[in-house]
Amino acid sequence: MLEYIKGDIAELNPAYAIIDNHGVGYMVNISLTTYDQLTRLKKEDTACVFVYEAIREDAHLLYGFASKHERELFLQLITVSGVGPNTARMILSSVPPAELEQSIASGDVSVLKAVKGVGAKTAQRIIVDLKDKIKQGGAAFIKETGQPMMSQVHDEALSALVMLGFTQQASQKVLKRLLEAQPQITVEDAIKKALKML
Repeated sequence: MLEYIKGDIAELNPAYAIIDNHGVGYMVNISLTTYDQLTRLKKEDTACVFVYEAIREDAHLLYGFASKHERELFLQLITVSGVGPNTARMILSSVPPAELEQSIASGDVSVLKAVKGVGAKTAQRIIVDLKDKIKQGGAAFIKETGQPMMSQVHDEALSALVMLGFTQQASQKVLKRLLEAQPQITVEDAIKKALKML
């Protein structure tokens, strides 16, 4: 499974980037947020995109993100019934990550409904499914500084559980309960306890 791709930008447009990594060109679907970040790179800078692989019978697609934070939001969005990778990318292209988190946490349906392809039912489903995760910080655990950041324990434990064959949604729910009860839990203990609860 790919974590990120580093290399030179061979081609860049608002829909995708082609990253040249040692002579291999990876076509990565991107959001406008990531496009904006990549356009700010200088010519001599190496691009780095965090990726999500969507493997289907008829295609093997890569989605790339300028930050782990944006990728985590994308991963949460695609856990919602009716939201596929392209819809999630459209949402992230239309609403900056911080504003998206704010609108979900506050239950503001209008921001999501304004996104092309997202109807009232889907917008409400996104808020219902993700509100607690965003508040607790599922996508962005908020430190005292107020800066969104990933919880390393959450990330590593989630990754391990998914690799073991458990669904991302079920694993996230269990880890959320564990981290609320024991904020200082180690990755190893979180995985062990989650295995008993799943």
